[in-house]
Amino acid sequence: MSDHANQSAQRPKNPFLYVVVCASGIAGEVGKLITAAQEANWDVGVVATPQGLGFMDAEAVEAQTGHPIRSAWRAPGDPRPLPPADAITVAPATFNTINKWAAGISDTLALGILCEAYGLGIPTAVLPYLNAAQAAHPAYRQSLDRLRDMGILIGTHEPHRPKAGGEAALFRWEEALELLTPRRPAGQ
Repeated sequence: MSDHANQSAQRPKNPFLYVVVCASGIAGEVGKLITAAQEANWDVGVVATPQGLGFMDAEAVEAQTGHPIRSAWRAPGDPRPLPPADAITVAPATFNTINKWAAGISDTLALGILCEAYGLGIPTAVLPYLNAAQAAHPAYRQSLDRLRDMGILIGTHEPHRPKAGGEAALFRWEEALELLTPRRPAGQ
């Protein structure tokens, strides 16, 4: 089978959404976003930051998506475990990931994918989840401004009190899909 035919056979029939998950106390609820995306006819794959892996039930996420969670670089020649992304969302997005991404730091697979997505023109939405003390740091505001300038769609979640944990029930996972809806690939 030719490479083109092989890629076509592997390509899902629905658009493919990468969900980048960071190390946050609410990451274990990412299944809510996956369910909403699947109900909106997206196929979904999860890319976790290395620390983010410990904040979710990897087995449950893999069963829900039908794909392995990616968190580390693959070796040259290894097959790509996920199809190319048609869109990406980062949810929950931590202070660290937002600032590194805006600065162009690509020291994890998740950040590498996010940094490349800009150059590839892949629609990307981010749902920040951090505390008010972190949000007060000038680097955070500058990073959000840079991401907006790059065309990144930014969610509206309000920072929570420091040392209190966030109000997970108020986190609107579906906002990622709402942000991406106008940018969904044509015909999908």
